Amino acid sequence: MSNPRFSARSDEDVTRFISANPLAFVVTGNAGNADTTLLPLRPEQVSGGRLATLTGHYPRANPQVAQLQAEPHATLLFLGPHGYVSPSWFADRTQAPTWNYAAANVSVRIEFLDTPEDLDRIVRDLVDAMEAGRERRWRVEEMHARYALLLPRIIPFRATVLDIRAKFKLGQDERDDTFPEILHGLAQGGNAALLALMRDFNSQRGNGGAS
Repeated sequence: MSNPRFSARSDEDVTRFISANPLAFVVTGNAGNADTTLLPLRPEQVSGGRLATLTGHYPRANPQVAQLQAEPHATLLFLGPHGYVSPSWFADRTQAPTWNYAAANVSVRIEFLDTPEDLDRIVRDLVDAMEAGRERRWRVEEMHARYALLLPRIIPFRATVLDIRAKFKLGQDERDDTFPEILHGLAQGGNAALLALMRDFNSQRGNGGAS
């Protein structure tokens, strides 16, 4: 059983996590005959902070398209920032190594939205989200005629969320004397995204445990 300390604190935690880490394995089929594709997905509808639907698009020739048209259920596996925690960082070297990470397992029902309007909307939403804040931000209009030529090669879909299991293993169970040592060790490797999550999920330690 998963440690309850590693659970999301709220539905908003999961929604923010998926928004910040949109690339997921889309898994279809049974355990002995599973198929996977890596795709970026974007939150579409959020109700009371809880993710209700996501959108994405497949290459039209991907074999999973036919699979999902016949059986629309899939699992989305999102992996966020992660990193190895070495006992070499600790004053107390009797402790064991571990791995800190954030992940979400989302069960969904896939519905293909095979209209030009949905395709344009879903592609633009993804591009706009990924380009936000960039210097010399790119827009689909810069493709000119190529945009209309490439769109028919992909098929958009909506994923309706049936269940979410998220785990945020971010040092919540570490001793107060060890936690700053973990932050220091991870900082040496430049893992800024994991450090930010760890400080967020351990804010009760005072200054995010950064002392």
